[in-house]
Amino acid sequence: MAQLNFGGTEENVVTRDEFPLSKAQEVLSKEVVAVIGYGVQGPGQALNQKDNGINVIVGQRKGSKSWDKAVSDGFVPGETLFEIEEALEKGTIYCYLLSDAAQIELWPTVKKHLTPGKALYFSHGFGITFKEQTGIIPPADVDVFLVAPKGSGTSLRRMFLQGRGLNSSFAIFQDATGKAWERVVALGIAVGSGYLFETDFKKEVFSDLTGERGTLMGCIQGIFAAQYDVLRSKGHTPSEAFNETVEELTQSLMPLVAENGMDWMYANCSTTAQRGALDWWKKFRDATKPVFEELYESVATGKESQRSIDLNSQPDYREKLDAELKELRDSELWQAGKTVRSLRPENQAVESIS
Repeated sequence: MAQLNFGGTEENVVTRDEFPLSKAQEVLSKEVVAVIGYGVQGPGQALNQKDNGINVIVGQRKGSKSWDKAVSDGFVPGETLFEIEEALEKGTIYCYLLSDAAQIELWPTVKKHLTPGKALYFSHGFGITFKEQTGIIPPADVDVFLVAPKGSGTSLRRMFLQGRGLNSSFAIFQDATGKAWERVVALGIAVGSGYLFETDFKKEVFSDLTGERGTLMGCIQGIFAAQYDVLRSKGHTPSEAFNETVEELTQSLMPLVAENGMDWMYANCSTTAQRGALDWWKKFRDATKPVFEELYESVATGKESQRSIDLNSQPDYREKLDAELKELRDSELWQAGKTVRSLRPENQAVESIS
């Protein structure tokens, strides 16, 4: 494991150069990795492991949409696709990739099959960190660890197929066998991580919940909506407002930031844009930092986790979720986005010249 220095702060990281796929395959050669759940992270992680030569099976409820998706993805009922309890019986490592609410519901069944020497793998620190709320307390004689890809399962799979890797964090909560470190790192490589950086369960879930509610989804939607509404109220058309708010950011600028950093992007835009960005970014920082402080406190005290458990466990959860998503989808902002996306060159029919 290497150490990287980030402005005076050292972090432990594992790269694919020092822990290649061949080593991961060797470590996992006698394991049966049972992916329990085939929703958000399950397909990407299971398929990447399968393509990387890992003995992976999927546990899912027969007859569900996720079962059908696993079949369409190439998992074979009775060979690599099983009902959940049968997969738990066969597996030596459980990749527990159900939603947080579903993990709570299934936990008594999973715990029953966690015999000594097995391993429990998460991609989120939620269940363990908030164990008083979830009731997920593993037996002492199994390994417990996580690999958390920093992106969706769809992105993990897409980047894998492109020959790239999505960075992931990893953490060990319990090392009962003395092999937890090599097991978790091997799995991190096998699922398609670019590199792995070390954390712990609490820090992973605190940063994850803050990020999802903050700059990754909640905050950025709020900022998009605010700027779009101001531009529209000042007489700008939906197309102009959307392009200046979302399209230019996502299609032009953020790829440059991803490749080279914000400082490079600032240095390579017009002097007028430079001046404005440098004058205004601290105002936005100062305006939003109190909201982020409030958000982090809500995460750290368990308020956010309890709200997620309470709302996502309700029988009409899906109906309420669909109503909230419909509000977003039907807003003028994202209806304008739908139209703008349809006008991108890659979505236009090319007229042939004869």
